Amino acid sequence: MSSPLDDLRPEERSLLDSLGFDAAAFERLADALRAGALPPNQVQGVVAPPPEGAIRPPLPPATPQGAVMTEAGMRLLEQGRAAMVVLNGGMATRFGGRVKGVVDALPGRSFLGLQADRLARLASPAPLLVMNSRATEPATRAHLEQNGWFGLGEADVFCFLQSGAPRLTPEGDLFRDADGAISIYGPGHGDLLPSLRRSGALEWLLDRGVEYLLMANVDNLGGSLDPHLLGTFAASGDEMMVEVVAKDPGDKGGAPASVDGRVQLVEDFAFPDGFDKDSVPVFNTNTLWFRVDALDRDFPLRWYCVRKEADGQPVIQFERLVGQVSWFLRTGWALIGRDRFQPVKSPEDLEAAQPRLREMFGRLRVVG
Repeated sequence: MSSPLDDLRPEERSLLDSLGFDAAAFERLADALRAGALPPNQVQGVVAPPPEGAIRPPLPPATPQGAVMTEAGMRLLEQGRAAMVVLNGGMATRFGGRVKGVVDALPGRSFLGLQADRLARLASPAPLLVMNSRATEPATRAHLEQNGWFGLGEADVFCFLQSGAPRLTPEGDLFRDADGAISIYGPGHGDLLPSLRRSGALEWLLDRGVEYLLMANVDNLGGSLDPHLLGTFAASGDEMMVEVVAKDPGDKGGAPASVDGRVQLVEDFAFPDGFDKDSVPVFNTNTLWFRVDALDRDFPLRWYCVRKEADGQPVIQFERLVGQVSWFLRTGWALIGRDRFQPVKSPEDLEAAQPRLREMFGRLRVVG
């Protein structure tokens, strides 16, 4: 049986290779799809709610111990030992198909601009890393350059590309659109980890002496380099910390669960059939803290088979998710308030978030 990669034209293969395409993994997955031998997306093992006490809020800042955490976080920021990476690979289809990071979150102030300006106003400006996709890279770079990097120096911003892969038909053949072109997608935010290394971003952080890295989605402006949480994470000795929030009615998402006795993130679709998801009272915000030196290795993240549509046709994508790194790193869990979780997925979300965003950013300047 031939591989779908055999149907790539030379220029298509060259483009994929320039994006860091993992051809060997893709070929294995495509072969398994064709043979009907892909493993189920559900996790295997004994899955149970996390034990009591595993998920708890940080010490309140007003307490003596909490104040120590805040002071420690402030020192780390002053010493330039923390940075932020924003996931900016998606197009805002519900905002007119624009790059989401350059969409105005407040009048005249984009999602990326607000994050960058906030980092620039710290006691010591913190580096900003932006993971783009092939679709978002040109507009993002232009937006940052045209606005003077929103108060950060050009040397304090590192944009890098996630990799790409071609979509397949449900039968495992190479998918082509009506014009005969392959359809390239970003293979999930789990691609952050190899992309940091491949692009030189991880080395850039280590060379600057950055020890702690906060990751957030570009549309969640609640995620910030909060000194109290930074100090809490640094004092824990963990390699990773996951911010979770209490579920409101109707909330869905990945959540911490005990799998064969180890608490780790499990995606919503990966819970075993019949598992009572309401037995886990919190869910993942996809705002994650990492020790930078813990990321300088290969992680055997699993590939999930995801069914999507492209040009009105059913397609298959293979994706990895960054939260699964909690299976391999010493991980802590921080129960936070909703003020740090402000996702904006639609114009309706953005309208509802305006009062909170004006409160958070009202004193920041307009740039551009």
